[in-house]
Amino acid sequence: MKAVVQRRYGSAVLGDLDVPVPGKGEVLLEVRAAGVDMGVWHILTGRPYLLRILGFGFRAPKSIVPGRDVAGVVKEIGPGVTEFAVGDEVFGTCEGSFAEYAVAPAARLARKPQNLSFSEAAALPISGGTALQGLRGVQQGQRVLVLGAGGGVGSYGVQIAKAMGAHVTAVCSTRKVELARNLGADEVFDYTVADFTGTYDLILDCGGARPFSLLRKATNDRGRIVLVGAETGGKITGGFHKMMAAPVLNLFSSRKLVPLMSAERADVFDELRVLVEAGELTPAVDKVFPLSEALNAVDHVYSRRSVGKTVVAI
Repeated sequence: MKAVVQRRYGSAVLGDLDVPVPGKGEVLLEVRAAGVDMGVWHILTGRPYLLRILGFGFRAPKSIVPGRDVAGVVKEIGPGVTEFAVGDEVFGTCEGSFAEYAVAPAARLARKPQNLSFSEAAALPISGGTALQGLRGVQQGQRVLVLGAGGGVGSYGVQIAKAMGAHVTAVCSTRKVELARNLGADEVFDYTVADFTGTYDLILDCGGARPFSLLRKATNDRGRIVLVGAETGGKITGGFHKMMAAPVLNLFSSRKLVPLMSAERADVFDELRVLVEAGELTPAVDKVFPLSEALNAVDHVYSRRSVGKTVVAI
């Protein structure tokens, strides 16, 4: 099979590999599309270096094929799998989705929404699941602020918060203002012109560029600031330094900082499927690249040119 092959950090090429064999609790997928997010760039480069210590491979990546978001067709069933059958169209996460075939745990897959293409479905699992889990507990009529509303997690955050009945304020750059409005935001701030105002019950921080002091001033008493991620911490810790500081800082304020480590599970993805099929959630796919240009797709995301989600089609 054709696959993007990465045997060391900082280098990857399109090459040939044997088709993998599913083990217990796994299925073999014929990959139709793979989503791209900043996580792929981190694994390709091995930065921040903290990722290597956390188990992704110290000197070289553990998985030689990058990519984790996936949508495809079940081609083979491993021992113990009863949830799916050969021919089922599914989406979810796995290791090595930048390939013609990939093995995925059945526990991290759900049936593909009937009203989505494979490319749209591949844009959904990680970013959509992160937004869904970050917004747990939002009540009708509450005020939600989404920072980075024109990116992957943010574009889903705007839609999911609206589906929960919240008043949604979106913050993004000029190029992404129209997208945020089309996704249903009640207010949109272009931060290159003027930053947001007001106070909120929940802030979904997908950018990580603003100091905690500013975010707390914009949060109602006993409100929450959900920390999705940041690209502002340098080569060693990346945005993790903010997440690590949150538990200590929470001792001194009723406005809680909530580091989000989202789970990749079938039930989360199935919730997304229900929202999509109900017409309350739509992947905002910016650009689709062929497998031969997968590294260009990663660069497109890293350079912040992506408006919404970027996908690799196989």
